[in-house]
Amino acid sequence: MTLLYTEVEEELRAAVRALLADRCPPAAVLKRAESHPYDLDVWKTLAGEIGVAGLLVPEEHGGAGASASEVAVVLEELGRGVAPVPFFTSSVLATRALIQAGAGELLERLADGSATAALVVPFATSPHQPFGSGAVRLADGGERLSGTVGGVAGADVADLLLVPVDGGLYSVTGAEVRVVPSLDLTRPVATVTLDGAAATRVGDVDLAEVLLFGAGLLASEQYGVAQWCLDTTLDHVKERHQFARPVGSFQAIKHRLADLWLDVVRAKAAARNAAADASAVSAAVAQAWNAGVAVRVAEEAVQLHGGIGMTWEHPLHLYLKRAKASEIALGTPGDHREALASLVDVPGPERGQQ
Repeated sequence: MTLLYTEVEEELRAAVRALLADRCPPAAVLKRAESHPYDLDVWKTLAGEIGVAGLLVPEEHGGAGASASEVAVVLEELGRGVAPVPFFTSSVLATRALIQAGAGELLERLADGSATAALVVPFATSPHQPFGSGAVRLADGGERLSGTVGGVAGADVADLLLVPVDGGLYSVTGAEVRVVPSLDLTRPVATVTLDGAAATRVGDVDLAEVLLFGAGLLASEQYGVAQWCLDTTLDHVKERHQFARPVGSFQAIKHRLADLWLDVVRAKAAARNAAADASAVSAAVAQAWNAGVAVRVAEEAVQLHGGIGMTWEHPLHLYLKRAKASEIALGTPGDHREALASLVDVPGPERGQQ
C-alpha cells in the first residue's frame, strides 16, 4: 500500500475536481439542498464524459475495468464537494452486486451512465450483520416480492432497484419509492414498498461482501469530507483577524489544527489501505477510524469558523450532516471495532477475565 497516487489517479482527480468546481460548488449544492438535492445534469457529465459510472464495470461489459483505488479517488473528490450524485449507491454498491451476480446486460446500462441502480437495503446496514431477506419475501414462485425496506439511499433516482433476498439478487419493477426526511440533505433516503412487485432473478449475491466492499470505499468519501473541512478552516483562520492579528496565529488554535491535521493524515492512510486491500480487516480499520474523524473535523470546523459557521448560508453544515449520516452508514464505528477485535482475535471482556 502506498499513499502516493498514480498519474492516472491524479488525472482522474483533476477532471472530477474541475467539473465540480465549475458546475457543482458547495454554494450550488446548498442552494438546491431543500428542493431537488440530486444534480442529475452533473451526474450525466461525470458518468458520460469522464466515465466514472463504469469504473468498476469489467471491460467486456463496456466499463473501464478499473481498480478500487481509482474509485476511491473519485469518492475523495465527491466527499470534498458533498456532491449530490448517485455515484456511491449506483456505481459502487449496486455495481458490485451486479458483478457478483454476473448480470452483464444490466452492467452495460450502468457503465455508460444511461441508467442508475440502487441496492434495496437500509443504508445503515452493517456488513457484519447483513440485512438478509428481512421483511422482504418471495411469492408466486419467485416472480414477485413483497415487503417494505426503509432507509434506502439512492432509490429515488434509480432506474433499477436491486433487492437481495435469500442469497439471490432480484431486479424489481412496480415498487413504490417514497422519500423520507434525512439528516444528510445531499444523499436522500427512501422507503421502498414492494407490494407484489414483479421480480426477475439476475443471479447470486453475497450481500455481506458487497456491503464490506462499500464500507471500505466509503472511508475515502469520509476522508474527502474531513480534508475539505480542514482546508477551509485553515483558510478562514488565516484571514479572520482578532486583536489585530490572524486568529490562526494563536497557539491554542494552532494546537487544535495540528491535532486535526494528524487525524486527517491517518484517515487518508486508512482509506488508501482499504482501497488497495479489499479485506475485512482493512475495511473495519478504515471505518472504525474515518467515520469518527469526519465528524470530529466537521464539528471543529463549525466551531473555529465562529458565528458564520453556525449559519445556514455557510455550507459547513452540509459537511457536518454528511459526516454524521455516514457515521452510521454501512455499520457504526462501534460495529467495525467489534468486528475488528474478532477478526484479529483480540480478547473481549469475558475472555480477558478467564
